[in-house]
Amino acid sequence: MPAETPMTREPRFIAHVDMDAFYASVELLRHPELQGKPVVIGGRRRGAQEDSGGSPVLRDYKGRGVITTATYEARAFGLHSGMALMRAAKLAPDAILLPADFDEYRRYSRAFKEAVRKIAPQIEDRGIDEIYVDLTDLASPAGDDEAGWMRARDIGASIQRAVREATALSCSIGIAPNKLLAKIASDLDKPGGLTILREADMPRRVWPLPARRITGIGPKAAARLEALGIRTIGELAQAGVTLLVGCFGKRHGEWMHEAARGRDERPVVTHSEPKSISRETTFEEDLDPVRDREALSRIFTELCARLAADLERKGYAGRTIGLKLRYDNFKTLTRDRTLEAPTRDAAAIRRAAGECLKRVPLERRIRLLGVRVGALSRAGGQTPESE
Repeated sequence: MPAETPMTREPRFIAHVDMDAFYASVELLRHPELQGKPVVIGGRRRGAQEDSGGSPVLRDYKGRGVITTATYEARAFGLHSGMALMRAAKLAPDAILLPADFDEYRRYSRAFKEAVRKIAPQIEDRGIDEIYVDLTDLASPAGDDEAGWMRARDIGASIQRAVREATALSCSIGIAPNKLLAKIASDLDKPGGLTILREADMPRRVWPLPARRITGIGPKAAARLEALGIRTIGELAQAGVTLLVGCFGKRHGEWMHEAARGRDERPVVTHSEPKSISRETTFEEDLDPVRDREALSRIFTELCARLAADLERKGYAGRTIGLKLRYDNFKTLTRDRTLEAPTRDAAAIRRAAGECLKRVPLERRIRLLGVRVGALSRAGGQTPESE
């Protein structure tokens, strides 16, 4: 490897907290009899399924849903998030299938983040099941890096205990000098891992990993790298920046060059205002706008009500109401309407979205329906709640 320039800035201690198999773990709390079994979360919740006495298995599934997540026992069969349930049924026909319940997952998400915030308030929210935490001020190395890392580890252990006490769920934590390495570290010792990853650890722990383990290198980029004979992060670190820029462009090529060496100066962003808030649903089966009008109307109204509740909880109102519609041929249409004043009222959102609906042709079966509120502003001076 090329010689590295010694770091002269003060060290940072950044943690990535990642809940372990989050959706599946929440479901196992509600279905403890399924502990240790291959369980898949996916598809939509239906009344009949909720009330049935037994748990459906993948072999009985018919539809086009995908896996939201799976227990580690199911992953041993090669099942993973994003995989079509019908394909998963061929690999593990006896795996148990539970429908997703996102309202419940959001409730647990808020609980785990609040537990972390009480210990380390410098949090960047990255989604329903993961956050970055800046531990630099709390670790307070005061010129002694080793003491700082020990203190950071102790804080990480405290976070894990607090999350388990608040939710009965486990999380994996990676602590590193930056966000890029912290995210890699949190995945190294799952589930329940607490991993310290320093720059000196990269040759042993990071460079042997596939290049795709760097967030931002997707399947297409990985395939192009492999065509160049670059499969691991270490091989990427050895590649010349000129080669990478020539293949991926200046911005992405230079970023790859830096990322493979573990360099990342991004700060932990503790607050950012959303541009919009939305709710949408993809139907298990395409719905006909005439024959299934009653069901569509009910779902439409429910989406608006849930969106209004999201706005209420987060402390926002919005002036722009948007509709999203995807047909059975995958063509997607959007329509917007701007109101005179911001709203978070479910009935007002439903009326405006209904007016948008009148402006789209309803001549094909519908695959997806969504509602969005944009041009957001704080409502009544309320402090928005984190997810």
